[in-house]
Amino acid sequence: MKKILILSLLFSVAIGKVTAQYKNTKPRVVVLTDAEIDDQCSMVRFLLYADVFNVEGIITTSSQYHSHGHNWTGDDWMNPYLDAYSQVYSNLKKNDPDYPTPAYLRKRTVLGNVSKEGAMDKNTPGSELIVKLLLNEKDNRPIWFLAWGGTNTLARALKTIQEKYPDKMAYVAKKLRFFFIWEQDDTYQSYIRPNWGKYNILTIICDQFWAIAYQWDKILPADKQKYFKADWMKSHILEGHGPLCSLYQAHKDGDKGGFKAGDFRSEGDSPSFIYAIINGLRDGNMDHPDWGSWGGHYTKVRANTWLDPVPETGYTYPKGRWYTETAWGRQYMKHEYPKNLDLMKEYFKPITRWTDALQNDFAARADWCVKSYSDCNHAPVVKLKNDLNITAKPGTKVQLSAKGSYDPDGNELVYKWWQYKEAETYKGDVEIQNANEPEASFIVPENASKGQTIHIVCSVKDNGSPKLTRYQRVIVTIN
Repeated sequence: MKKILILSLLFSVAIGKVTAQYKNTKPRVVVLTDAEIDDQCSMVRFLLYADVFNVEGIITTSSQYHSHGHNWTGDDWMNPYLDAYSQVYSNLKKNDPDYPTPAYLRKRTVLGNVSKEGAMDKNTPGSELIVKLLLNEKDNRPIWFLAWGGTNTLARALKTIQEKYPDKMAYVAKKLRFFFIWEQDDTYQSYIRPNWGKYNILTIICDQFWAIAYQWDKILPADKQKYFKADWMKSHILEGHGPLCSLYQAHKDGDKGGFKAGDFRSEGDSPSFIYAIINGLRDGNMDHPDWGSWGGHYTKVRANTWLDPVPETGYTYPKGRWYTETAWGRQYMKHEYPKNLDLMKEYFKPITRWTDALQNDFAARADWCVKSYSDCNHAPVVKLKNDLNITAKPGTKVQLSAKGSYDPDGNELVYKWWQYKEAETYKGDVEIQNANEPEASFIVPENASKGQTIHIVCSVKDNGSPKLTRYQRVIVTIN
């Protein structure tokens, strides 16, 4: 009995250390979802990560694909997911005490504007919740609005503020952060940009999501596809992992397209919150879409609007909506595939490169639904002895050390230091010495120019089951 008590205390201390590291950096998020089948899949994953966010709202909205009378799942579609979450909550909490209570999530799950595509003619519980959050001057932290469907409920809320509280628009704009999975109605172009564009609100609009959407079997590299196949999905997610994971909408017998029953179907909306997961790649720096993360890598196209980097020479971005009729990835998959596969791979690489780490992390949290802390795996904690931001001259040696890293389960750690070329402004190669050791170094290239940046990522993977990876990023600015 004494041994069990000591082990229990050790587990509690381990959880506390990991939780304390991230508690102050939790992003505030509001999900806007049109309840499409891939939204339902994304919702299972989202709820498994509810401990790393401050979930301010889950709002059902419409889109060009779903609204009342048009492929509608139902106003109360979230109830089974919240019911299932409540059944696994006590076990999830054993693995991280920061999981929000089911009652907390239910209170913040409301209906938005769903009567038709782009509807924003009246206030709804969803729009009113957004207004309340944005006008609350007791909490000035940014709020990320994650649009899995249309932006109409968000637009309705902003219009209410413009009409009733015009003197608060500048204050509200400072809180706003947008991450849209396409523009699934026209309200961002017809209302939000014309009326709020002057505030230069950070806006990410994602087309890279196709990497984990309905055509993943064409887009994912061959060596990554096993994480989406039926055998892996059944053993790690779908079977024996409790009621929440059992709601996950994988492919079923008779589905078209050559998929097997149990194959991954689609989570096209997940990049919006995967971008915000605290894993060391961008903690506290979500306002840098060009740095890259599990949720993709983005380039500034206009004002403060960030879209997917298109690797095609001479490509010109459209001036209006970034969606199914204009977005490069969707148009390629509709009209060009399988031509120029190298171009396709480059376009989707910002998300596909993380497939194994992302899916293993998902599997670990599925285990949290049904297993004790001691029988689950938990991510390593990466701590660097060197500064995360370093200034150095060409020709100087930069020392790197991750010797302070540890694993809460006592697992062995594997280290890898690598250059994240897409994120930096220096365009040459950096040769890292001892790249697979806790301590590494590199010489700043002589041809690096003043003001350029070099991004070096330290990936640390444990040898638990499933193997989990966390990171730290060192940014070297040339002086």
